[in-house]
Amino acid sequence: MNLTIYYAIFSMILLFALVATFMIGISRRNTEGDQTYFQRTGGKWVRLTSFYVISIVAGLLALFLYMHNMN
Repeated sequence: MNLTIYYAIFSMILLFALVATFMIGISRRNTEGDQTYFQRTGGKWVRLTSFYVISIVAGLLALFLYMHNMN
């Protein structure tokens, strides 16, 4: 099977997650409902970035293991 399909699916999922995260972060409910939401954002960015790094590494590992087992 063509590996480009797997890379495209993985990229679409990653892009969707990124867009959804930003949409939630800048939503009206978050910005108006919690006035302290945009204060002390350093820790929030570190946690969010670590979630993305872990997810990307785990996803790539799963993809490579799957591709390796196909042969």
